[in-house]
Amino acid sequence: MNDFWKKSNKPILALAPMAGITDSAFRELCRRHGAHVAYSEMASADALYFNPKKTLELLRFKDSERPYVVQLFGKRPECFKEAAAIITKELGPDGIDINFGCPAKKVFGHGSGCALMPQKELAREIISTVCENTDLPVSIKIRAGIKETNAIDFIENTKDLPYSAVMVHARTYEGGFSGPLDFEMVENIKRNIPDKIVLANGGINTPEDGFMILKNHPEIDGLGIARGAWGRPQIFEEIISYIETGEKPEEYDLEKIKEIMIEHAELIWEDKQELGMFEIRKHLAWYIKGFPGAAKIREKLVLVDSVEEVKEILSGISPA
Repeated sequence: MNDFWKKSNKPILALAPMAGITDSAFRELCRRHGAHVAYSEMASADALYFNPKKTLELLRFKDSERPYVVQLFGKRPECFKEAAAIITKELGPDGIDINFGCPAKKVFGHGSGCALMPQKELAREIISTVCENTDLPVSIKIRAGIKETNAIDFIENTKDLPYSAVMVHARTYEGGFSGPLDFEMVENIKRNIPDKIVLANGGINTPEDGFMILKNHPEIDGLGIARGAWGRPQIFEEIISYIETGEKPEEYDLEKIKEIMIEHAELIWEDKQELGMFEIRKHLAWYIKGFPGAAKIREKLVLVDSVEEVKEILSGISPA
């Protein structure tokens, strides 16, 4: 097995999986701006089992995105078995990840994601099945806990299995995306599985957040950044700079942000053409948040149909 996790320099900064966000263009953009690892959008193991063509199209990638990890969600071991084999043979990414942490209603209500954490035997069976049906390194993503089950219990139940890495969202299922964060628990997990890579996830919205988590919890191997990269793919290189210099990096000014927006637009156009311009609109709104006149600019950006339109709108914007 070629396990990139064990060869990665630390701290590892990963672009965490996000449905509708971490497509090929955004993964490449974040890799260009400092991310060491990029995860796919969540992919259904069931879909790969019953009708793989559409999902394989969703998961396609370029070599420039490597190391690239495909994340699967589901609840049926037989679907995970087929999905792992298909991904390994047809796609050849650098790793496969299993989602045990998603709190979204449509995933949780299906019995997948975080709903699997309390189901000890099923969770073990799913992890074992994936590991047995791929020669790629397997990782898992979990939450700090759900009801009576916490992340330490989950890891204790599975740590003998041959997965390579775990990303721990430091909020419980009940905490959603705004509850208290427990990075001490994440560090305790690392102490419990010193032979595996452990990444902390959740509430990392600024370079200071990332820097302080790693400073205060030095045993953690790295970070998984999700919403903190919305409109700020440079957060990865900002955290790297903070770690290397010990000083807070300068904020990107409007001109640098505009350059990244155009870079993103060009990447997504190359990948998806007109569909890409529809999908990038939410990103464009995130990029300009907080800048003078953002509301009026956003009204124009959410209607763009081409890279040229993006460039034209941005050319008319200047610092206040």
